[in-house]
Order: sequence, then structure tokens, then C-alpha cells
Amino acid sequence: MDVVIGPLDLAAHVDEALAVQAVAFGLGPDEIAVRRQIVQRHMQYNGARALGATSRGLLVGFVYGMPNSRTHWWSTVVEPYLRAAGNDFWLDDSFVITELHVHPDHQNRGIGRRLITTITDTATEPRSILSAIDTESPARGLYHSLGYVDLARQVHFPSAPRPYAVMGAPLPLRRR
Repeated sequence: MDVVIGPLDLAAHVDEALAVQAVAFGLGPDEIAVRRQIVQRHMQYNGARALGATSRGLLVGFVYGMPNSRTHWWSTVVEPYLRAAGNDFWLDDSFVITELHVHPDHQNRGIGRRLITTITDTATEPRSILSAIDTESPARGLYHSLGYVDLARQVHFPSAPRPYAVMGAPLPLRRR
């Protein structure tokens, strides 16, 4: 099945993207409503951009990110954890991967890899950072294979039931 990776007007297609995220990440209607507002706000930030993966005209995956700012909520949460590990400099001059999700029916086909490498290939920052649930998972395996390393673990976000790991990689990402 052919999958096309290309620019995504995420503000206009937020419901389609969140439907993918809901299935991939197990989100309920209340969480989706909150995330809709977050995505709409993020897409107004300077330098924010998104890519979509489409198959037969349907969105099957997406990624979005932006140049990091220490004033963004995510940075204020992770900064103490990174500082404690001696890695808070990663918050400066980095492109943050805010969300990356692929519908479970389309996982393990290289779509996530194509999305993240394509979006970071156009970043002007020398490094990329992201957070992922702090467990060994296919997502973390993907990030490690691209050159991401753990910068801080057991990071707790308000209202998140599980801890996260903050990961970083120099750009361009490592290719297989």
C-alpha cells in the first residue's frame, strides 16, 4: 500500500489527526477535546509545522513539531529533570517533536521513521528533542535507532498516569 508523506495543514485537519492519535495512544473523548485546543495553539507558534502520511486519501499518521522555547509548557515541565541530569542545554536551539503517531493498522512499515526524518531534515536547529513514555516500546526503539539518547527518565507530566523519558539526538538523524 502506497503511503505519501507531505505537508499537513494540521489546524484544518486536527480532527483527522486526533482520530489517529486516539487509536494509536488510547485517548478518550475528553482527552481529545483538550488536545484539540493544544494542537490549535501549537500550530500558531513561530516555526511550527506538520507532516501527514496518507494512504488512499486517508490520514494514517502525522508528526508535528517546532523550534523549542524554554517558555513553552513542555519545556517548563522537563527542564528540572534535564537540569538534574546535566542536560538542560538541550532545550536551547532544538527542534522539538511534539507528536508523532501512526494508526496501528499501518505501524511497522517505516511510516513513523519517514515522518520524523522528513520533518527534522528541514530543521535549522542542530538537534532534536522529544518525550516518550518511559518504557521499552517500538516507539522508543525507533527513536534509539535514529540516534536519540535518553536525556532524563521518569519525567512526570501533570495528569499523565505514566512517566516519560526525554530523548535527544543531533541532526540530521541517523539513517539505517
